[in-house]
Amino acid sequence: MVDGRRDTEAMFGSELAFSPEVVLAMWAAGVAGSGAAVAYWRIVGSGYLWLIAATVILIGGAAWFFDPNVLAAAAVLVGAGVALVTRNRGAATIALGSSSVLFLVGASVAGLPFPAITGTAALGGITGEMLLGHWFLVSPRMPRWPLRALALIGGAAIALDWLVHLVAGIPPQASAGPLTASVALAATSLLLMAAVWFALGYPSYPGVMAATGLSYLAVLTSLGSVILVRALAAGVSPL
Repeated sequence: MVDGRRDTEAMFGSELAFSPEVVLAMWAAGVAGSGAAVAYWRIVGSGYLWLIAATVILIGGAAWFFDPNVLAAAAVLVGAGVALVTRNRGAATIALGSSSVLFLVGASVAGLPFPAITGTAALGGITGEMLLGHWFLVSPRMPRWPLRALALIGGAAIALDWLVHLVAGIPPQASAGPLTASVALAATSLLLMAAVWFALGYPSYPGVMAATGLSYLAVLTSLGSVILVRALAAGVSPL
């Protein structure tokens, strides 16, 4: 059993650390990554990229506040630089992608290479869908397939993120209450993203309104899922 856990640690990271800066770095990486994808797809104007840059600065700045380091500062600055190149979609894509990678590396430094990827994809996909859905309400002629793509990524990643920590090993002394809450949060996030997917299939404007409202809830539940499962894996019981 011990050897099996060592093998798992070698694959997923020797320490499933739980800290605010790691979660915030993953969140910022996800938002920047989803923004890079949207910029690459060329479906929105400069205003959306300003929104993404501001969100990256806000979340990434919070990560830097908890753990001031050069990597986090560089990620925030590169993300902020997007505001200067919003009219050049290629440059904006590269800047957001670079910021995402820097934040992801920062989250992985804590010994979380694979969980950092799943957490980033989950928070990025769901938050990105929410932000883009909100933008759709301003520009209703925008295609819906990017919204569905982000919803699919976020939903799949939130389930994978929970499974990664289950495989890595949640300590047996974890109490039933927090463990049940963790499962409930992940399942609720997945169900909300499924509902978003189907709501986007509704042809009229209210379909996107419903999907955007559901994604707001999914941002909260997915953030709770990502935080709680990491707390349990680290042997911390926040409930």
